[in-house]
Amino acid sequence: MKVIRKIGEMMDISEIYRREGRTIGFVPTMGYLHQGHTSLFKIARKKSHILVVSIFVNPLQFGPNEDYKEYPRDLQRDLEICKNENVDIVFAPSESEMYLKDFSTFVEVKNLDEELCGKYRPGHFIGVATVVLKLFNIVKPHIAVFGLKDAQQYFIIRRMVRDLNLDIEIIPGPTIRESDGLAMSSRNVYLNSEERKQATVLYKSLMLAKDIIEKGERSASRIIYEMEKFIKENAPLSKIQYIQIVDTNNLKPIEELKSEFLIALAVFFGKTRLIDNIIISLDGTTNII
Repeated sequence: MKVIRKIGEMMDISEIYRREGRTIGFVPTMGYLHQGHTSLFKIARKKSHILVVSIFVNPLQFGPNEDYKEYPRDLQRDLEICKNENVDIVFAPSESEMYLKDFSTFVEVKNLDEELCGKYRPGHFIGVATVVLKLFNIVKPHIAVFGLKDAQQYFIIRRMVRDLNLDIEIIPGPTIRESDGLAMSSRNVYLNSEERKQATVLYKSLMLAKDIIEKGERSASRIIYEMEKFIKENAPLSKIQYIQIVDTNNLKPIEELKSEFLIALAVFFGKTRLIDNIIISLDGTTNII
């Protein structure tokens, strides 16, 4: 396994692989890897000859009062995980390598960032789209895999690729969960024991919504009401930031459930912000949870 820290070296190696006709699969991460990440590695590995994983905590996607400095980092641990997963190349650049002092170009995918996390984290998805486009240009992948735990991110990157005619296939990976249903996240380490116990309420509330829908409920506001009630009753340490039901095409809120939609929520436990979601299709073609 090669560990590359310089942009030029990464670009040169990718160009050689492309000339040789080898398919490059790519999974961008911010490190502190867990089974959710490695599940994406496995998807990319099956579809490519060369697997590249990036590890870079991107400052552009953190707000001024968010946890950029505290975000968990352990590069040596991450490299061991990558080695065990048969990753071919880890691209781990420094902040100064990725962003020159006078860096001034940003990517904005409009409309899709107005609701859900984008509503509460202004500028976050500009930072995400900018770094992902840079990584695409550096790694030059044929395919890239993104986890659906960050569903809004997946839809935004997919739209960016479509709108800018990037020759990259974007593949979704299902959310990987702990045995009690909590979605795996690098931020889960912030939770104390009681917060960790109560955090299972996110997935349970989504399953409650799914059950209500299967029984025939089609009012988004009624479903959201029942989810809020359930969370408040079962997780007194929680603070709901949002619960929304949106159309998967435009990520705009809907009132009457039709076709395919995303149920998403963000909940705080202390200073730790957790997100989760499910995608449901009423015609049965999609049900990714």
